[in-house]
Amino acid sequence: MRSVYRTVVVKKELSRKAKLSIYWSVYASYSLTYGHELWVMTERTRSLIQAAKMSFLRRVAGCSLRDRVRSSVTREELGVEPLLLCIKRSQLRWLGHLFRMPPGRLPREVFQACPTGRRPYGRPRTCWRDYVSRVAWEHLGVPPEELEEVSGEFTLKPVDLSRPEGSDIYQIPAQGNRGD
Repeated sequence: MRSVYRTVVVKKELSRKAKLSIYWSVYASYSLTYGHELWVMTERTRSLIQAAKMSFLRRVAGCSLRDRVRSSVTREELGVEPLLLCIKRSQLRWLGHLFRMPPGRLPREVFQACPTGRRPYGRPRTCWRDYVSRVAWEHLGVPPEELEEVSGEFTLKPVDLSRPEGSDIYQIPAQGNRGD
């Protein structure tokens, strides 16, 4: 990533648009969020992702931490939606894929498996199923027991950058409005 930084981000000859397309195509999609559909987002993971993303975007915008410009202002100036919102959207999309997979597919079998045996001492780590169920409950208002029933009804909604991060990222259409 250091070579990308030296050859792209600090170059004055490249436009912001070119730098942002490189950000989305290389940095955000491959190096920063590889395999993010199956992550359980802890506070530490969230803060590391936000810090790395904002470091890149600040350099694209031509400012530094010393300028004391808020992250939300930088994001609005560049027209970039929050990366954590994209991650949650992808996780919910993967959950829909899991529910629609035919029985016998390995990812679905692993998702539905209940491991047996003894667990280590202490608080159990949050499993992905519980995490994504909580995300669906917070953003969609769908209880965990109804997730499988409504998994095909999610439609993407455009993100309004002026709204707070974590506001509604999906919209469930009214009954009979599914486009069947």
